[in-house]
Amino acid sequence: MDIGDMRRDFESSGLHRDALDPDPVRQFEIWFTDTQEAGILEPNAMSLATAGSDGLPDVRTVLLKYFDTGGFVFYTNYGSRKAAELKQNPQAALLFPWLGLNRQVVLQGRVEKVGQAESLRYFATRPRGSQIGAWVSEQSRSVESRALLEQKVAEIKSRFGQDDIPLPSFWGGYRIIPDRIEFWQGRPSRLHDRFEYLRQDNGWHIQRLQP
Repeated sequence: MDIGDMRRDFESSGLHRDALDPDPVRQFEIWFTDTQEAGILEPNAMSLATAGSDGLPDVRTVLLKYFDTGGFVFYTNYGSRKAAELKQNPQAALLFPWLGLNRQVVLQGRVEKVGQAESLRYFATRPRGSQIGAWVSEQSRSVESRALLEQKVAEIKSRFGQDDIPLPSFWGGYRIIPDRIEFWQGRPSRLHDRFEYLRQDNGWHIQRLQP
C-alpha cells in the first residue's frame, strides 16, 4: 500500500519565542489546558519510550496522572516489561501527540519510582474495578485465555469482599524528571515551529530548532 500522497497542511498562528513561559512545566500546563478546552480526546495519553540494557527501544501508550515542577507521573505494574527496562536503564522519553491542535510535546529525562505513600494516595482514587484489575494482571506476561483472567477477577472479588482494596506491593508510580522538553507547533509547508528547553544549572535554556 503506497500512502505517500496522504498528507495535510497544518494551519496555525504559530508559536513565537516571546509567547513562551520561561518554565517548561508552566508552558506545558498552558498547552494542556488548551487541549481540554478544545475537547481533545484523552489529552493525558502519552507514548512512553524505554530501552533496556540491550538497547532495543520499546514504546507503548500510558496515561499521565499528574505533573508539577518535580516531574511527570504515571502508574504501572512493577513486574511489567516497561518496569524491567526502567530498572536496567532509568531513562525515558514521552510524546504527547495533540494532533487536533497540530501540536506535539516531547520530554526526555531520568526516571525514579514514586514513594509508596504517594502511590497509595493515587490508588485509593481509582475505581474499584481498576483496583481489582491491578491485582489480577501480571502485566506483560503470557496468559492462555481471557477466561483465566476473569477467573482471577472473581477470586480477587471474593478475597476482599466489600473491604477496601489494598495497594499491591507490585504496583506503583514512576516519575519522569525531564532534562529536555520540546514544544512543536505545526505550520504550513512543513515549516513547523519547534522550541527546545534544556535544563541547566541555573534554570532552563530555550532555543528554536529547525523544522
